[in-house]
Amino acid sequence: MVHSRNYYELRTMNYTLKIGWLYPELMSTYGDRGNIIVLQKRCEWRGIDVTIAPIDFSTSNNELRTINFIFGGGAQDRQQGILIDDLQKNKGPVMKEMIDNGTPGLFVCGSPQLLGHYFINGAGEKLEGLGIFDMVSKYPGKDEPRCIGNLVASLNFQFSIFNFRKNTVVGFENHGGRTYLGKGVKPFARVIAGNGNNGEDQTEGAVYKNCIATYSHGPFLPKNPHVADWLIRKALEVKYKKAIPLEPLDDTLEWQAHESILKRFKIY
Repeated sequence: MVHSRNYYELRTMNYTLKIGWLYPELMSTYGDRGNIIVLQKRCEWRGIDVTIAPIDFSTSNNELRTINFIFGGGAQDRQQGILIDDLQKNKGPVMKEMIDNGTPGLFVCGSPQLLGHYFINGAGEKLEGLGIFDMVSKYPGKDEPRCIGNLVASLNFQFSIFNFRKNTVVGFENHGGRTYLGKGVKPFARVIAGNGNNGEDQTEGAVYKNCIATYSHGPFLPKNPHVADWLIRKALEVKYKKAIPLEPLDDTLEWQAHESILKRFKIY
């Protein structure tokens, strides 16, 4: 194999990554832990040692700066209201600095709403966000339905350079809020089937620097191994300041799960 020497280096250099999980007790509504498991196992199978660290009310900014990857899961409006003050006063500025400097992250379901400029919840309350992502989120009128169901979207152009097996992502969405992107972010993907950010402009999620936001909540990465590996590569690259090739894994089951959703919508 052409890259076998590089893969040998990956297994002998004792690479490590520290994954920070935002408020795991408050933001883990839809099986979000599945994403943490995928990132951890796909690293460990390649000889990369992974530490999972909660980012919660007790986390200091010095501890936060040791994180190589940030994950945020879903939460109800009440939980988002509880933790947004702590983010704004304590961790938000450091998170913004880290993300601006390239620290990768994955934010699913409710957590992206906290990273925008503001979020108007179902009660009409306006929660000021961290302003890391140039976007806003809000609930529509009371008569508007929730966005529920399987989602298929084509990846944004910037990911195509990695020659993924599929240029699609699949997931499940269940959100009342609608998100609208500003000029400072790019959509993560374009909706083929489902609603995406708002059911209007075909955008799904957002990309800023090396961070991905998506409304495909719960265990998003198990059915999208190509996205998981993109995030791992970025985390290693930023930490070690060089591109580190990843050894291929047997993703037969993962792609069967992915393609089963494509077949439901007759997308091949």
